[in-house]
Amino acid sequence: MSDEEVRRVADALNAVEQIEDREERVKAKSRVMAAQAERNKEWSKERDELIRELWAGGAGLSIRQIAARLEVKPSTVQAVFRGKGSGTTRPRKSEAQDG
Repeated sequence: MSDEEVRRVADALNAVEQIEDREERVKAKSRVMAAQAERNKEWSKERDELIRELWAGGAGLSIRQIAARLEVKPSTVQAVFRGKGSGTTRPRKSEAQDG
């Protein structure tokens, strides 16, 4: 994704935040959040697959190199190998204690 595409997405999100009518703003935000929740699973899966490809079973890039290349935190890369997903998919406290 180019910087221009990222800027356009950010501008669109900013426009939602500027909707004057509170009820309409909340409805719009809810629609955006619902749409993004659907994308998050696929986007995370694609990111995780690329991380594994770049790692190449330890013969490829280091965790820090992968993080720098993909512009994510090293902990995000490490989470892929721990099978935990990124920080946004951590189990709830009660689930972590049960498991």
